[in-house]
Amino acid sequence: MAKIVVTGLAGFIGFHLGKRLLDQGDEVVGLDNLNPSYDVSLKETRLAKLRREQRGLQFYKLDLADHEAVARVFAAERPDVVVNLAAQAGVRYSLQNPCVYIESNVMGFTNIVEGCREWDVKHLVFASSSSVYGANTKMPYSVHDSVDHPISLYAATKKANEMIAHTYSHLYGLPTTGLRFFTVYGPWGRPDMAYYKFTKAILEGRPIEVYNYGNMQRDFAYVDDVVEGIIRVIERIPEPNPAWSPDHPDPSSSYAPYKIYNVGNSNPLTLLKLIEVLEDCLGLRAEKNLLPMQPGDLQATYADVDDLVRDVGFKPHTPIEVGIKHFVEWYGFYYGLYPSLNAPLDNRPYRR
Repeated sequence: MAKIVVTGLAGFIGFHLGKRLLDQGDEVVGLDNLNPSYDVSLKETRLAKLRREQRGLQFYKLDLADHEAVARVFAAERPDVVVNLAAQAGVRYSLQNPCVYIESNVMGFTNIVEGCREWDVKHLVFASSSSVYGANTKMPYSVHDSVDHPISLYAATKKANEMIAHTYSHLYGLPTTGLRFFTVYGPWGRPDMAYYKFTKAILEGRPIEVYNYGNMQRDFAYVDDVVEGIIRVIERIPEPNPAWSPDHPDPSSSYAPYKIYNVGNSNPLTLLKLIEVLEDCLGLRAEKNLLPMQPGDLQATYADVDDLVRDVGFKPHTPIEVGIKHFVEWYGFYYGLYPSLNAPLDNRPYRR
């Protein structure tokens, strides 16, 4: 049993992680500002579900960019572990509102690592992103490759998180592990994600916008697999790599207690394949509006997860057909659409 701070607790991954930690008996301290980056009622429903079903939960509504508020939480709670999942997400929105990303993803993250330093947190695990691979074209993306050429401000802020974390590992011996999440999907997901928007549009009979003419490839990672990876990483506190050489520096490790992992399914699929699976689960056909590539987007993502498998003995593995089926079932129950969807009515695990 441990006391674990989870930032972004009302978010998609934070909700699933918080539930898993509470189920296994850990004490969870959740932080979230419930900002309106997408439907606040969905965030509030996630949080209400955790509060209703779980004990051992303490929640603080605050903005991570508020240094004094974050410091007060650390002083009051003195956590053993911190998992930082809070961030302003999304590539396209970062083109319109860059300052929001700096405030949330850089200033907020710095306040978190400062709290970890001051209160001797045993392990900081933080969300990075596959977007940091930017202009890289070598596939699959490896944590041992350089990621010095981001192509969106969102990616740049995630790269900044990795650099800040390493600096604190070097200066203060703070053990930090960064997780580069690939495209995470599943029940209780984010409405701004493609699979979620596609589902809504298909059910409403509207055309869906498909970028790069459907040839975008994404390494889809089911949320339960991602949470399993986080849980295992929490328990593996990084140590200095004795083989690390300044002459040939390995970006994924260090002479300091610092480590980076990819968390993906290692099976990239085109958007057209995703749409095909959605159509099968929904029992409806999609009208596609094929569009060119958008600024800041990666054409493909593909995770090399060898380090994750070697170090924690786990590889994300849920097939897209299974994960999307679970999402569609949840979507139907959450929005009260049954019996209009082709999903079983005798299994209702996702009801509010």
